Amino acid sequence: MKSYPVKFPNAGGEQLSGRIDLPEDETPRAWALFAHCFTCGKNLKSSAMIARALTREKIAVLRFDFTGLGESEGDFSASNFSSNVADLVAAARWLEEEYQTPEILLGHSFGGAAVLQAAAQLSQVRAVATIAAPFDPKHVTHLFSESLEQIKLEGEAKVTLAGRQFRFRRQFFVDLSEQQVEEQIGRLKSALLVLHSPVDQSVGIENATKIYQAAKHPKSFISLDKADHLLSRDSDARYVGHMIANWACRYLEPLSAEGIEADVIDNRVTVRTGSQGFFTELFANGHALTADEPITYGGTNRGPTPYDYLLSSLGACTSMTVQMYARRKKWPLQSAVVRLSHEKIHAEDCASCEAKNGKLDRFSRELELVGDLSPEQRQKLLEIAERCPVHKTLHAAVEVATSLKKSI
Repeated sequence: MKSYPVKFPNAGGEQLSGRIDLPEDETPRAWALFAHCFTCGKNLKSSAMIARALTREKIAVLRFDFTGLGESEGDFSASNFSSNVADLVAAARWLEEEYQTPEILLGHSFGGAAVLQAAAQLSQVRAVATIAAPFDPKHVTHLFSESLEQIKLEGEAKVTLAGRQFRFRRQFFVDLSEQQVEEQIGRLKSALLVLHSPVDQSVGIENATKIYQAAKHPKSFISLDKADHLLSRDSDARYVGHMIANWACRYLEPLSAEGIEADVIDNRVTVRTGSQGFFTELFANGHALTADEPITYGGTNRGPTPYDYLLSSLGACTSMTVQMYARRKKWPLQSAVVRLSHEKIHAEDCASCEAKNGKLDRFSRELELVGDLSPEQRQKLLEIAERCPVHKTLHAAVEVATSLKKSI
C-alpha cells in the first residue's frame, strides 16, 4: 500500500496528525476512518496492518492521533470521550471535502466506543466495526483506581499508563458519566461487526455481548480466539484486517455497479516489497495478490513464489486457449486442467534444445481434458495448447527494459 502523512483541523482549529493508506496505483472504491485505542496512536503496528488489509480490497484508510496524542496538537488533559467523538466527525468532514465521504468506521478499544457514538452524526456510514471495544466508555476508569480520589479532591492528577505519563482532569470522568451508550448503539443505522477475544484481559468479552445485544440487525460477531487486547501478534492483526475488509465489502456498492468500478491508474502491474523479508504485494488489473518466498529462503511463506506465478501464468493461458478453441468448435470439453512444474536442467540433457552448455529452465506441463471428446479432438487440443500466447512468449526472444523512477 501507499501511505503518507496528512494534517487536518479539529473542531477547535488545532491540527490533528493523520496518515492516509491507499491501494497501490488504484482509485479507492471506498474510504474508512480508523480510531485508535485509549492513549495509543495511529502508528500502532496492529492498526497499520489492519489498514493494509483494507487497502488490498481497494478501501483507503485515514488513521489519526486524537487531540493531544502522538503528533496531534492540543492539550490532552482538556480532551475527553466527547472530544474524541468530535475529532472523528471532524476527520470525516475533512475526508468528505478533500477526498470522499467515509463509508466505514473502525475503532479499537476506546476508539471502538467512540465510533459507535460518532456513527450517529455521519449518515453516510454504511459499516461500523469495533475491535475489543468496551460497551460503556466508563470502563476505562478501572485504570485509575489509585488516582481517582486525588482527581476528585484536587481536580487533576498525573497517571502512568503503559509506561507513559498523562495528566487527567475531573472533567474527563464527568464526561464519561454523561454518555448514553445503550441508546446510541440501539439507534445505529449502519451494519455492525463486533470483534473481541474471549481471553481479553483488558476489556472482557462480556462487553462484546452487551454491544451485540444493544444493536439491531444487521450485526455480526467474530471471536478472536487467543488474541490479546492490543493484537500484538502479527497473525492476529492480519486476521482482523482480513475479516473486516471482507465483511465491509458486503455493505459497499458492488464493483460492477455503474460508476463504482475502481479505475486502474495505468495499465501496469504494480509490485511492492518492503524492507523486511520478501512478502510482496502485487496489483494487477485491479486485483490484489501476494508473493513471498518459503521460510527456508528467508520469506514468510504467505504467498506463491515468483516462479509459482510464472507457472500459473503458463497454466492459465494454456487452459483458457484450449477451452476457447473447444467452444469455437462446439466440442464437449467440460474443463481443461493443467498441472505444471519447473526445474533447472543441464543443457546437454535436453535433446531438442539448441544450446548445449550451461543450464536451462524446463517447464513440464500435463494437460487433462475432461469431457466426451474423440481421440482426434484430444490430439488437436494438445496441439492448440502449444499455441497459447504465454507459451509463445517464453519461447520468443524477450527484452526487459528497466528504468529508474525519480523519488519524490
